[in-house]
Amino acid sequence: MVPVEVGNDVDACIRFYNDQCLHGLVTQQLPSSGDVTSCIQSIQSGPCDYVRTPQDSPACGWLDGGADAGVAGAVTEFPLPTASAEPEGIASGPDGNLWFTEWVGNNVGKITTAGAITEYPIPTSASEPASVTSGPDGNLWFTEYHGNNIGQITTAGVVTEFHIPTASSSPTWITSGPDGNLWFTESANGANKIGRVTTAGAITEFSIPTASAGPSGITSGPDGALWFTESNANYIGRITTAGAITEYPVPTASAAPDGIVSGSDGNLWFTEYHGNNIGRITTAGVFTEFAVPTGASEPEGIVSGPDGNLWFTEWVGNNIGRMAP
Repeated sequence: MVPVEVGNDVDACIRFYNDQCLHGLVTQQLPSSGDVTSCIQSIQSGPCDYVRTPQDSPACGWLDGGADAGVAGAVTEFPLPTASAEPEGIASGPDGNLWFTEWVGNNVGKITTAGAITEYPIPTSASEPASVTSGPDGNLWFTEYHGNNIGQITTAGVVTEFHIPTASSSPTWITSGPDGNLWFTESANGANKIGRVTTAGAITEFSIPTASAGPSGITSGPDGALWFTESNANYIGRITTAGAITEYPVPTASAAPDGIVSGSDGNLWFTEYHGNNIGRITTAGVFTEFAVPTGASEPEGIVSGPDGNLWFTEWVGNNIGRMAP
């Protein structure tokens, strides 16, 4: 966004708030009296002659989000500190931040809703961390695709790893289930299973009826069932805690559905790795698809953030995306 000159015009600051709703990464809300007072004081004292991005002038605190911030379907992207980190999974943490994995960077990352990022290294080298989710024990849990482990990380950054019984199972995505356990997918054709791990680290595996389905993302749905993606079969799957499975075909052919999450609107939202879309499916199986602005970005992980928006990773785009449901 081009800086908007306000000079010493107090009214310009108020108009900026009222018209664009960009202060503090909020969505379509008017400024508080404290916000306006702070703005006035900043202008009158001289340090904020222009409306700037936080990177240009941290003291001013303006957010570069564009006039469409908070509008349904609008996407904002935040570049990662580690170049070519290939971010994948993302989840809301118990600390009010978003947590994500870096496939090549071999880190678990943390991003605040204002966009500040911290990275934590994983003990197993080249583990290729994929999905991450918030567990019922107050920790974050993640999968190690190449390491064949389920990892646990505290909000302080302490990591513990649990090995999966099936060798080379390629654990991909993980979610907190309605039964108080963590559920994950094993995408290797030789495994093709849904796994369950307790917060104590005990693992149980369940075979999927469809051969070589390529199970990938998994999440707890608003209907009490678990929903997952089948990247090879191009389906969205639903499995009850008793093991009954229903499959729904994705409209875009060969879309390779990947990450999936329950949205704040009561629907399921998923990424299309090859389709370059963010998809929505109702619990009745009705689909809608939305294109990602960056072409061929290969979106993967997706989560419903503490701000009510959907946050997702772009493997090739090397961005974190945000979308209002």
